[in-house]
Amino acid sequence: MGKLHVLKKRRIFSAFFISKDSIRISFLCLLTFFVSCGEKEEIYDVKGTIRSIDIESKKVIIAHDTIPGLMMPMVMPFPVLDLRELDQIKIGDSVHFKFIWTDTLPHAYRFTVVGKGHIPEYDDFFREEYDELKVGKIFDDITLIDIDSSEVKLSQSDGRYRFISYIFSRCPMPNMCPAVIMKTNILADTFSKFKLIDFILVSFDYKYDKPSILKRNYATLTKGRDNLKLWSSSGKIDDIYKLVKQSGGDFWGVEENKIGHTLRSVLVGPNRELLATWDGENWKVKEVENGIRMFLK
Repeated sequence: MGKLHVLKKRRIFSAFFISKDSIRISFLCLLTFFVSCGEKEEIYDVKGTIRSIDIESKKVIIAHDTIPGLMMPMVMPFPVLDLRELDQIKIGDSVHFKFIWTDTLPHAYRFTVVGKGHIPEYDDFFREEYDELKVGKIFDDITLIDIDSSEVKLSQSDGRYRFISYIFSRCPMPNMCPAVIMKTNILADTFSKFKLIDFILVSFDYKYDKPSILKRNYATLTKGRDNLKLWSSSGKIDDIYKLVKQSGGDFWGVEENKIGHTLRSVLVGPNRELLATWDGENWKVKEVENGIRMFLK
């Protein structure tokens, strides 16, 4: 009986240590899990000029330089968590600041004023309908035509985000309109699971790019992509000119078949407000993707 009792005690003692080890291993695994699944964050040094400050929404709109590895130059709002950060800056200040990029709460902090920056002159009272909008201002409603020859108003998609780029099918430069089309196509695929954003390619060639032309050239792009749209400006000269000019772009020479243009892509918010702009055609997909995600979080 004595030996049996000792044997039982040893088994219990051994089992106790196995349980402790198991708990320790489980705890370490759990800790590793939480650390590995923790939120990724990166911190960037940014330079820019303060365009406006919104204390109520805790955001500051900044025209910033390139953020290497993240975004191209653009004008956009940066969330600020600590309102005391806004006490030391004012509109027109040229600033350096930190931008922390996270999956859930990207924000700017540690602002340093280094001088005065340039702000384009703008008077809201005297704004003409063809003037370039500044960030936060509202696009006028316009009417264009989809590739099925149905009229479509910009306001029909209010309540959704819209990424709009401008093209024309006769563009001879592969690194211009075709490149914008390809990159917009990639963005549409990237955001295919986001149900509240559309990617719209708008042709400003109101003379040649009829809906049938766009459909013949690009309809395959829209197959299986409900978030990718193609709009024609055929017969809608005033509407397309207004939309392009309010976006900050320009085009000319359509009637003479000697088309020239300055490219710009814009992100339009649910209330038809201008959220962000990207000049030219050399923007990188990943950088624009990062910019869009700022608003979809």
